[in-house]
Amino acid sequence: MAEMSKGVTAGKLASNVQKKITRAQEKVLQKLGKADETKDVQFEEGVINFNKQLVEGSKLQKDLKAYLAAVKAMHESSKRLHECLADMYEPDWYGKDEMDSIAEDTDLLWTDFHQKLVDHALISMDTYLAQFPDIKARIAKRDRKLVDFDSARHHFASLQKGKKKDEVKIAKPVSLLEKAAPGWAQGILSAHHVAQTNLSRNQAEDELGRAQKVFEDINEDLQEELPSLWNSRVGFYVNTFQSVAGLEEKFHREMGKLSQNLNDVMIKLEDQNQSGKAGKLGLKTTAAGKRQEGTNNTLSPRASGPPIPKSPSKQEKQASGTTNGSSDEAEMPPGFLYKVKAMHDYGATDGDELDLKAGDVVLVMSHENPEEQDDGWLMGVKEAHWLKKKDLKVKGVFPENFTQHL
Repeated sequence: MAEMSKGVTAGKLASNVQKKITRAQEKVLQKLGKADETKDVQFEEGVINFNKQLVEGSKLQKDLKAYLAAVKAMHESSKRLHECLADMYEPDWYGKDEMDSIAEDTDLLWTDFHQKLVDHALISMDTYLAQFPDIKARIAKRDRKLVDFDSARHHFASLQKGKKKDEVKIAKPVSLLEKAAPGWAQGILSAHHVAQTNLSRNQAEDELGRAQKVFEDINEDLQEELPSLWNSRVGFYVNTFQSVAGLEEKFHREMGKLSQNLNDVMIKLEDQNQSGKAGKLGLKTTAAGKRQEGTNNTLSPRASGPPIPKSPSKQEKQASGTTNGSSDEAEMPPGFLYKVKAMHDYGATDGDELDLKAGDVVLVMSHENPEEQDDGWLMGVKEAHWLKKKDLKVKGVFPENFTQHL
């Protein structure tokens, strides 16, 4: 037999064409109600659930890809924003190196977040959906084999019903031959027709058996797989959204730390800017004081922060109880320097530390032993307590970067 193409012979092609014609005829007879159709309600419900699961999974995959595209876009926007800040940030500004480090860490955090979303959500999503095309193809094949089974069943049944009619048809030619042929010839002719009829029935019965076995093999496998696949969707959805939620929580927690660090750098930069202005103002005030009153009662500019008032002398404390002629300063505790406002809560971890709540105003004082003062820490008392009690029993140290100058 000549080959029509690779792996396809003329006989195979003819067989496939004949199957399609037979199936089409069977479907027409079923639709017209002239042939019954094998039904399986439970299997049909499984197919409905399968199609619903496929639609939902495809939508989830589409939305997950859109979410990843948005994350990537946000990453690019964040990167450009930090690059813009880095370009504008002058080398002598406070925290230049720290600011560059924050920008780098932010870029790495976005990259890690996107990659882990791909690894733990998108890839598993793709794997989950990859099983649907094969099962869908097998459902379609099962439908075709069911039509073949019904067609073979109807053909065999029609042969069984036509058995008597065939016997009558066989009897007619025998009666004609009785006049022209001897008795032994009549017996041979009858036997031939009976053999032919039995052969057709046997072939139809064999074809029915083969069609039934092929259908049942596919059907049994799908009857087990479809409910299992339907139930697996719950665990898959749980794992997917747990992964996304966990990655988001970690990302935002780490990003929050970097954002806080960047905010602290900006506060310090503002302090540096304000202290530069205050320093110039202090120098002008000092020069004017020297011209008008000499060197007493002058203000000493600090390296950072507002100008520090000079502590009053013993003689000054003993006169009208004021310093620099200000009644407000007379109300302040000894060694008062300036006020700050708490921008964040701070819980004391040692007996000499001060508890802070966001919004608290603190009166900063000079440290009794400057050599013992730690960098980045201030000494003070809450303004509310001082105005009410006028004592320093609850004074303590606190981190400067939790506050902002007033």
